[in-house]
Amino acid sequence: MRGLFVTGTDTGVGKPVLTAALAAAMRAAGQSVSIRKPVLTGLDEPPGIWPADHVLLGEASGEPPDTVAPLRYGPPVSPHLAAELARAPVDPARLVAEIRAAPAPVEAGDPPPTLLVEGVGGLLVPLAERFTVCDLAVELGLEVLIAARPGLGTINHSLLTLTVAREAGLRVKAVVFTPWPSRPSAIELSNRETVERLGEVQVAVLPMIADPDVQALAAAGEALPWREWL
Repeated sequence: MRGLFVTGTDTGVGKPVLTAALAAAMRAAGQSVSIRKPVLTGLDEPPGIWPADHVLLGEASGEPPDTVAPLRYGPPVSPHLAAELARAPVDPARLVAEIRAAPAPVEAGDPPPTLLVEGVGGLLVPLAERFTVCDLAVELGLEVLIAARPGLGTINHSLLTLTVAREAGLRVKAVVFTPWPSRPSAIELSNRETVERLGEVQVAVLPMIADPDVQALAAAGEALPWREWL
């Protein structure tokens, strides 16, 4: 499969925005793209300025939100607990098979769309008993992007995530700091240089995006070297 697996150093580090920005930029460049967020939790929380993740991702890729996120749960808890509360445990083999079958050519003879898969939380978050987000990434075999905060604490979180990914045999293309301010502070600039040097990895930055407008997402995504990552 041609695509990328987007994970993060933690919950709330901007994975959906990064994934949506990449998809919007790819579509603006004339490429076909498909997104899957295999498991989504937290739908019971009231929406803010930004829509629910599957809605945002669907708008960016042009797909129905329910197709983007086939497994959706209300409680804002870990996926394995959400599935347990719903009495509908995640079947890892079925989950992997459905993601692999997801991207289909728009027309006969066309190449399949680029597949973007967004994980849940960080790599060690359990999706089911003895099956983590990291296990899912390994099964899919996609190269990885790591979304991370640019501020205090990101050095440790980023390097830990890189270590877990590499020990599992995953190929990390870049760490992406988001949201990156227009006037970064000394600590943010230092964090970028330090993670790049100590982690021996490219550290890209996603500009701050004010609202979920698809054109704004595409413009921000185009600032990333996504063509190099595919």
